[in-house]
Amino acid sequence: MPDDGSVVVIGGTRGLGLEVARHYAGQGREVAISGRDLARAQAVAKELGGRTLGVGLELARPEGIAAALAEVGHVDHLVLAAIDRDDNTARDYDLAGALRLVTLKLVGYTEVVHQLVDRMGDDSSVVVFGGRAKDRPYVGAMTVATVNGGVSGMVRALAVELAPIRVNAIHPGIVGDSPFWSEKPEAVLEGFRSRTPTGRLATMRDVVAAVVFLLENRSVNGVELNVDAGWLIL
Repeated sequence: MPDDGSVVVIGGTRGLGLEVARHYAGQGREVAISGRDLARAQAVAKELGGRTLGVGLELARPEGIAAALAEVGHVDHLVLAAIDRDDNTARDYDLAGALRLVTLKLVGYTEVVHQLVDRMGDDSSVVVFGGRAKDRPYVGAMTVATVNGGVSGMVRALAVELAPIRVNAIHPGIVGDSPFWSEKPEAVLEGFRSRTPTGRLATMRDVVAAVVFLLENRSVNGVELNVDAGWLIL
């Protein structure tokens, strides 16, 4: 694995993005993490230690992305993990919330790639976070399901346009020990577990391992990897 450039994690101050950043910081890699608040991003970077840079970046305001990423040098791996939890329906449609999420994940993600692609090499790679709501939507997932469906098209287009840079997507299911899901009642989590063949939910460790695989395996390109313990089989 090349190690002469950084691992950039957009949305790396919390949740799954933070755990990916922690993995690479623990390897002594140069890591750049972004969050909406610069002070928090810098504080988390200090906590991770090593050669970690904290960047303040608001994906929903893509016109500011170029300046925010100015300090980032050569990039080996780029992880687009930032999310916004939107609760929206077609009958009760929050236009502002929908526009924010669409801008954040489709326009903002693409603008990050646009700004960093000239700092990437032939062996660099990108992983884009989507989600399983695109395949099993729920009431309130109108925008989330639509945007995550858009991630599928984005990854295929980027894999063609950026070649030989590899681009893959990861679609986590319910991650039982994540900050969001671990606070849910046990009965709720058990209901989801019972709908998987393994009787278990994905863990943050599982997702990080999958991201590392997509970033580092040179023969994996244009793939959409579901990490959900087989949730849609039953």
